[in-house]
Amino acid sequence: MSGSIYKIIEVVGTSPNSWEEAAMNAITAASKSLRDLRVAEISKLDLKVENGKVTAYRARVNVSFKLED
Repeated sequence: MSGSIYKIIEVVGTSPNSWEEAAMNAITAASKSLRDLRVAEISKLDLKVENGKVTAYRARVNVSFKLED
C-alpha cells in the first residue's frame, strides 16, 4: 500500500499563564505516550474564570500521528 495513514486525537492543555503555554503543555503530554507526532491544530481556546478573574487558559488541540504498519 502506498501513502501513509494518520490518526487524529484531541487533547486539552491548561496553563495559568497563556494559551500558547497551554497548547505546548498539551503537545508535551501527548508526546510522552504517542510516537511520530506530525501536525497539531488548535480547535478551541477558552478560559477558566473564578470570582471574575481568569485562573486558567485552556487550549483544545487536535494532534495527528502516523499509524505504524
